[in-house]
Amino acid sequence: MRAMKIGAAALLALGLGTGVAAASEAVHIEKQEWSFNGAFGTFDRASLQRGYQVYKEVCASCHSMKYLSFRNLADLGFSEAEVKALAAQYEYPALDESGEATTRKGLPADRFHSPFANELAARASNGGALPPDLSLIAKARVGGPDYLYALLTGYHETPAGFTLNAGMNYNAAFPGHQIAMAKPLNDDQVTYADGTKATVAQMAHDVSTFLMWTAEPKLEERKRAGVKVMGFLAILTVFSFLTYLRVRKKVQGH
Repeated sequence: MRAMKIGAAALLALGLGTGVAAASEAVHIEKQEWSFNGAFGTFDRASLQRGYQVYKEVCASCHSMKYLSFRNLADLGFSEAEVKALAAQYEYPALDESGEATTRKGLPADRFHSPFANELAARASNGGALPPDLSLIAKARVGGPDYLYALLTGYHETPAGFTLNAGMNYNAAFPGHQIAMAKPLNDDQVTYADGTKATVAQMAHDVSTFLMWTAEPKLEERKRAGVKVMGFLAILTVFSFLTYLRVRKKVQGH
């Protein structure tokens, strides 16, 4: 549970930026190789499922995803039975036949379970800060998944000559390199269901992929539509040029 809290607290920094350095200080964010990059890129379903596992086991104790329903997980490659089982792990308020308050098992149509009853409860558990909803975090931060990956893997020993303030942690990707949140991920922090080695880099890559999907779940559909449109325009251009040549030939023939 402590590891989950640490991980969730670190992801809190993704949205709140609880460092002491000036946000204007530029940091270098390396671009990563993502399966979804490029005009023909698609999401790696295995990585998405692993990323969901990292979110569920590390981040979900503090961070909500209010724009997602369990049924959306079918897009990650989970079967209908698996989606039902994942939803049923949570309890939701309900009314019994007599109208009394009770609870029920979660259903695929339910939104992701919120870790807190309300905003006040969330702030009370996080020193007054409100943990950001992670549904759109990958689109809300400059650099998107590259930034998320860099931040999650950017915790290092403090360099010689660098003055680190009390209670802060050194992070190479964070503006000013001082961040209040502790290192979120450690090797083997989760046990992947598919047997993949859960290194820090692997977990950071997978959860960043998952957060990109949550922010833009229709990315693949949009790309397919774009390719079709570009193909249509290319064909139209060719026919237009051929028509132009024919008209020009007729005009010159006169």
